This record gives sequence, structure tokens and C-alpha cells, in this order.
Amino acid sequence: MEGNIIKLIKNPQRRYWKSILRSERESLNELTEKSVRKIINDVRENGDSAIIKYEKLFDNFVTTKSGLSVSAKEFRDAAAQISPELADAIKTAAANIKKFHKAQKIKDIEVETSPGVTCRQKSVPINHVGLYIPGGTAPLFSTVIMLAVPAKLAGCREITLCTPVKENGRVAPEILYSASLCGIDKVFKIGGAVAIAAMAYGTSTVPKADKIFGPGNGYVTAAKKIVSSDACSIDMPAGPSEVMIIADETAVPKFVCADFLSQLEHGQDSEAVLLTTSEKLAGEVLEEFKKQSVKLSRSEYINGSARKSKIILLPTYEKMVDMANEYAPEHLIICTKNYGTLVDKITNAGSIFLGNYSPESAGDYASGTNHTLPTSGWAKSCSGVNLSSFLKRITIQEITRKGLEGLAPAIEVMAEAEGLGAHKNAVAVRMESKNE
Repeated sequence: MEGNIIKLIKNPQRRYWKSILRSERESLNELTEKSVRKIINDVRENGDSAIIKYEKLFDNFVTTKSGLSVSAKEFRDAAAQISPELADAIKTAAANIKKFHKAQKIKDIEVETSPGVTCRQKSVPINHVGLYIPGGTAPLFSTVIMLAVPAKLAGCREITLCTPVKENGRVAPEILYSASLCGIDKVFKIGGAVAIAAMAYGTSTVPKADKIFGPGNGYVTAAKKIVSSDACSIDMPAGPSEVMIIADETAVPKFVCADFLSQLEHGQDSEAVLLTTSEKLAGEVLEEFKKQSVKLSRSEYINGSARKSKIILLPTYEKMVDMANEYAPEHLIICTKNYGTLVDKITNAGSIFLGNYSPESAGDYASGTNHTLPTSGWAKSCSGVNLSSFLKRITIQEITRKGLEGLAPAIEVMAEAEGLGAHKNAVAVRMESKNE
């Protein structure tokens, strides 16, 4: 590879940070949104027949209504195609993910806020969740366990999974094996925005979901945003994958470059940003990029996304932290001599990786944390998927007559001040009554 396709930017002024960091990320394309709305409306009105039509159009998958569901035989065939080594790896990852997410359980609470007034809060699982698993250029079977394990731990009664077929009209065996391992047997051969519409509104074949989870391309992201306005909730806004690396002279250039490349191979709309105080490290990472990228199979995706990526030289650790919080990356790797201090100053990130031996790919697969994370700056206000994502917190209150007597003056005054007489009356009639 000749020349450097990654931009090198030296000490940009703060007023330019936003445009530098998000210059390649555009808002939802109007043409994409128009196309997705057309698909959603068609699936909503025509159900399975629309799904079958689009599967033939987009995936060259010719099927019938019954053929949209993965059969028991297909599950068995998939299990037979998985090597023992891969099966063991998936089991290891699932065990770590289960252990970490099980520890996230929140206790129910009960508090007497004032005499005779008891307030409680309890966790209740979301009844039916729909999981979307990308299966295009790289079938993301790891996402199955990232979503299915916490859904099962939460106690969701029904779990539906949609994923596109491969060229042979079958779902990737790794996806089916992972689904089966997690106890999911409702898998549908539906991809993209069509799958999101099917789970959001339901058809005679695909059950309607109360909440949809899972990453995807621009069409999937657009579909999730649209259906969240009137059909069901979604895990978070999420788009193309991204990583930011904070590094100083103690970082290992080949490690930094490897993390860069592992993110860029997701697709041509992925992005990687390196912040460093060391110009020497920046140069060495660029040289490593030339060496490592030519050896990788997905060089077409890497070269495309590298053109959107950048290395930014900054004079201090403080500025690197400030820029990271401005960017709010999906993944943040900190490879500095003082990473333990810097991590406490990070307020906006999906998932953080510390030190030279914490690659982002560990979180993608097997360390135990979840890899379904907010992108495009949404980490400023959204968390990644966790056990609570599959739960609702419901509040309960029980008030005795004595308790209401104590609260009545405050309630009545506040209701009257807001001009809501019926609210005041609901308390007043109880206080006037002699019956307990």
C-alpha cells in the first residue's frame, strides 16, 4: 500500500473538534429513510407476503411462508457443522457474559418515605423481545449470546430472533448454534429493515415484539428509529462501529494498529481515531498500518473506512480526555502510563479498555461485557446493553389513612396551585370520609 490514507492532524483548535471528529458521519439520509418507510408500511399492511417479496428482492431468497422459520432439522444440521474448538469458544464466551450480567441484578427496594407511606420498586422482565443479528459480510453469532444471555437472565417470556440468510438460503450455522445454546428456538430468515418491521408490527408468522435489540447497517438503524415512534421501543440508537484510542509513548505501536484495524474491518462506514501525545508513536502506527493491513482478508473494507479515520496529535493528557468525552466513542481504549487516573475522568463512552493487553476484540467476544453499544455520540446519554435493558422498573405505593392525613395538605395545596381541582378532590373526599 502506497502512502498514508489515514489523516494525521496536529493539535487542532477546540472550535474545530466537532467537525473533525464527526465530519464523515451524516444524519439519517433522506433517501434511505424514504426507502425504509416504504418497506415498513408494506410489511405492516401486507405481512408475510411483503416479507417474502423483499427476501427475494434483497437476498435472492425464494421461499414460502413456512420457509421463513428455521426448522428443527436446520438447527440439528447447524450443530453438526460447528467444530469442537468453536463450540468450546462460544461456551466460554457465554459463561463469562452470563457471569458478568448476572452480577448486574438490581435489588427491589422498599422505603417508608413518611409515616404510613410505603414506596416500593420492583423489576419486571419485558414480556417479548426481538433480537436482530446481522448476517451479511460477517455473520455476527457473537451478538446472539450478547443479547440472548441477558434476555434469558432477565426472564423475558418470549425471545424472537431474525437474521438474513447466506447465499445458500440458510442461516449461518454459527448463529443457529449460538441461538440453540442460549435456548432460543424461534429464528426467522429475515434481514435488514424488513426484519425490524416484522418484529415491530408482527405478522401471522412473526410475533410482535415489545422491544427490539441488535446492531445493523444504515437501513436497520433507520428502521429501528422509525418503529420506535409508534410500535415498540428499541435498545438504543446505533450506527456504524467506531473506536477511539488514547495512547502515549508507553503504548505498543503494533498493538495500537491492530486495534485500529480490527475496528475498520467491520465495514467501509466504520471509523477509528487515535489520540496521542507522541508524534513518534503516530508515525510508527502509520508504518504498522502499511505492514499489517496487506495481510488481512478484509482489506477492501479496511481501506475504505481508513479514509474516514484519523490520528490526532494533542499536547496533553487533559486535552485527550476532553476530546474523548466530546467524541463519546462506542469503544475507548486507553494505553497510557496513567490509564488508571485517566479512566476516572471519562464520562462519555460505551465501553472502555485499559492497558496494552485489553484489545477491543476481547469485549466483542469473550471477556464478559456486552458489545451492543451506542455509537455516533449517543454514549453521551445512552448505556450499552445490560441486564436492565431487558427489565422494567415498576413503582408501587401503599398509603394508610394516617399516612394520607400527613400528606394531604401538601397534595391539596400543590394540586390547587396547578389548577387541577379533581386531583385535590381525590384527597379531600377521603379526608372527609369516616370510613377506613
